[in-house]
Amino acid sequence: MAPIGKLYGHPRQPQTKAILSAAAVSGLEIDLLPFEFGVTNKSPEFTRKFPLAKIPAFEDNEGFKLIEGTAIARYVSALVPEAGLLGRDVKETAQVDQWVHFADSEIYVPAANIFAGMVAKYLPAFTEEQRKHYQERAERSLKFLDDYLASRPSGLLVNDGLTLADIVLATAVLRAGQTICGVKERKQAYRHVFAHFEKVTSDERIKHLFGEPGFVEEPLSFKAE
Repeated sequence: MAPIGKLYGHPRQPQTKAILSAAAVSGLEIDLLPFEFGVTNKSPEFTRKFPLAKIPAFEDNEGFKLIEGTAIARYVSALVPEAGLLGRDVKETAQVDQWVHFADSEIYVPAANIFAGMVAKYLPAFTEEQRKHYQERAERSLKFLDDYLASRPSGLLVNDGLTLADIVLATAVLRAGQTICGVKERKQAYRHVFAHFEKVTSDERIKHLFGEPGFVEEPLSFKAE
């Protein structure tokens, strides 16, 4: 099958993982172009198409363009409805959208802010108070999520098949496991959440896109410089 379009993004970027996973589950191919941050996205060729110079960015074979990772992943998921990534009816589609938004805003964002402040050092003034705020926010959401998944016989969010919500949640939980969830948290406090992560990321169609998770042994602790 010929690729349906081109994707500008980085393989480690969670949005890129979600988009390529949606394509793989749907039996579609997308060309992931070589990308160097600060170079490719600042080139005249790129900025003519995508003036914000942000990734991920998608262009199909007819010149249709999209930015924003969730929008791209949802578009790709909609191309093959029988793959079931957006659910099987309007109510399930609403649930998919609900969990995608929840995963992004309530788990990924706080975990990513901790990662940016403590690992990547993108936030040089990052404080213990900020770390505590983001960790508490994520922990509240992870507890809610764990209780919900404990009630799900399939271990999945919406039905008994993989949906875009499961994929996006896996990308968010990946970051949580690299920052705020050590071994104890993964095996005890949020065991259903990480069982879900294992179930999704071991799917033969997408496991190569996730690779080794690089989880921490203990939650990151703040160290004053």
